[in-house]
Amino acid sequence: MDLATLEARDRKIDALEDGIRRDLPVVNLVHVDHFSQGVYARELHIPAGTVLTGKIHKFQNLNILSHGRMHIFMDDGSTQEVSAPFTVVSPPGTRRAALALTDCVWTTIHGTEETDVAKIENHFIAQTPADYRLFFQEQTRLNMNTTKEVA
Repeated sequence: MDLATLEARDRKIDALEDGIRRDLPVVNLVHVDHFSQGVYARELHIPAGTVLTGKIHKFQNLNILSHGRMHIFMDDGSTQEVSAPFTVVSPPGTRRAALALTDCVWTTIHGTEETDVAKIENHFIAQTPADYRLFFQEQTRLNMNTTKEVA
């Protein structure tokens, strides 16, 4: 995803988050952390009718809707209604928004040996769109340097 696309998406999701904070009641979502060898999975239980936005993921990750039905704002800017079972590999920079049409269970999976959730989040999640843009630019710069070295 290029920076212009990311910025356009972030403006839309930021506006949605402002509306959620202003107009909707707070929903405390239940989550369950799962660990296995080299894997961390964050399972989120989402009540029907919940409008939510996700965090900004720095790296590719796996997502599974194992229960329920929802409308999801996809990476290309479209919306899609999905039903369990639904699995998608999200590219770096993914930031989702969704409306749970029924009670849902959504799991995000990261490859890591780490078991400290705060450290995992610090490594895999950008706290703001600006943080992700800086990370993206640094990764692009590193990839360009690596390409030059190989050539």
